[in-house]
Amino acid sequence: MKFGTTDSYVASDDLAIAVNAAVTLQRPLLVKGEPGTGKTELARQVAGALKLPLIEWHVKSTTKAQQGLYEYDAVSRLRDSQLGDERVHEVRNYIRKGKLWQAFEAEERVVLLIDEIDKADIEFPNDLLQELDRMEFHVYETGETIRARHRPVVIITSNNEKELPDAFLRRCFFHYIRFPDPETLAAIVRVHFPDIKDRLLTAALTQFFEIREVPGLKKKPSTSEVLDWLRLLLAEDLAPEDLRGDGRSALPRLHGALLKNEQDVQLFERLAFMARGQR
Repeated sequence: MKFGTTDSYVASDDLAIAVNAAVTLQRPLLVKGEPGTGKTELARQVAGALKLPLIEWHVKSTTKAQQGLYEYDAVSRLRDSQLGDERVHEVRNYIRKGKLWQAFEAEERVVLLIDEIDKADIEFPNDLLQELDRMEFHVYETGETIRARHRPVVIITSNNEKELPDAFLRRCFFHYIRFPDPETLAAIVRVHFPDIKDRLLTAALTQFFEIREVPGLKKKPSTSEVLDWLRLLLAEDLAPEDLRGDGRSALPRLHGALLKNEQDVQLFERLAFMARGQR
């Protein structure tokens, strides 16, 4: 099966081509883009479209590449040896399988999501080069080699917080998810809110894109944030005329769904003050 737009996910032609090319080449798909543009959701949609199980590995700043393979719990084994536990004689009892191990030993092909790889240490991607290339790794404690039964579809996301090594990039098929244009964003909104009225959708998206274009904005609102905002607008049953507030503030109605720091809120308040002074 080929990946494309589904009932619950709007995929651009470029994105669909990138996913299908990575699957054909059996290369990891490295997806970058603004936070909130659907990178993580992409892996879930690919798994659904290809009818494959999904294994998710969410990377943190403290995550080490070894954790994706396995972890050996030497402390528990030492404690059990002191207590005379019979489990201590079998080292496998103290090995916890990581997400890559789970993907490699799966009975069928899976989609493996390595989410936000740029959060980890700079050496993290390099430490996975061989495993992702050869689809195997060695378990030193048991002397066995774990090889992938079926090469997983690997989707790696990055928010561009740090540069990834060239050696890692060479092994990936790359795609940057651009922020959707108004027409695409409207299509995305209709997937989530099929009954939204045209006038409200047009007014809301016009205001949303105006906010994104305000000079000096520290954090531009994302796709996920406009969906939250629209959910609130619909819950409050607001009309298009209500979106501009009471006229004394440049802040949009329910702006807490869109503006996520005090600097941006203060920026809009200053703009409103300046606008009143020019009248």
